[in-house]
Amino acid sequence: MKRFPFTKMHGCGNDYIYVNAMQHPIADPSTAAIQWSDRHKGIGSDGLVIIDKSPVPEADYSMRIFNADGSEAMMCGNASRCIGKYLYEKAITAKTEIRLLTLSGVKTLQLHLAGSRVETVTVDMGEPVLEDEALFDSSLTDSPAAGEVARFVSMGNPHYVVFTDDVDQVAERGRILEHHPAFLQRCNIEFARIEADGRIRTRVWERGSGITMACGTGACATAVAACLSGRAGRRSTIAMDGGDLLIEWRESDHHVLMTGPATFVFDGEIKI
Repeated sequence: MKRFPFTKMHGCGNDYIYVNAMQHPIADPSTAAIQWSDRHKGIGSDGLVIIDKSPVPEADYSMRIFNADGSEAMMCGNASRCIGKYLYEKAITAKTEIRLLTLSGVKTLQLHLAGSRVETVTVDMGEPVLEDEALFDSSLTDSPAAGEVARFVSMGNPHYVVFTDDVDQVAERGRILEHHPAFLQRCNIEFARIEADGRIRTRVWERGSGITMACGTGACATAVAACLSGRAGRRSTIAMDGGDLLIEWRESDHHVLMTGPATFVFDGEIKI
């Protein structure tokens, strides 16, 4: 049995365990994610994030993310911001613009510094996809949210945004909608409400993790859905359980830019 180092970080309460695989590779990340994410018997998190060197010259580093149930996710906006802070503040890189390879392609991180610390990170999340036959079957007569205003948006991973006055129904409906037959690879679900101050109050059910404090790609999907339905403009503040994210759906190239904080919680070691 040996001691395995890790770092706990969160972005707006969306917490993950981060491992530098350039120094400490993990043989079975899926099993590790299940065991370590347990909030009673493990470290406790929404999942496991592996940081590694990039196998392609188009990116500086790579990330893999495993949900608390061991399934591998395609992308996580909150985790990508935390990776930027991790790489810079642990002196692995001096770059303030980092190209990060994900299963959803290369994402560009722009680090905003306060002295020697990364205060916030802007991630170019790319262009949203509004129709994807591999992820969403829109032909079903039994639609996921019949009679409600809802929109499918893929940000490299699938999201379904439901506009409602009752965002707290995430607890009773999140799991049901995640597994709706219209979603061919399951789905992340957002319940969103436009507030009087213009912010969009959003609660999230993440595919493979359940209710989480925040979801970066979910915030992006919510902002796009709100814009498309005339509920918001190209810039939105998405108010999630763990804090606010600023989202801009850039008109020039239709890329979605997400800006928000990243926070260290603690460094530790676990016996394996």
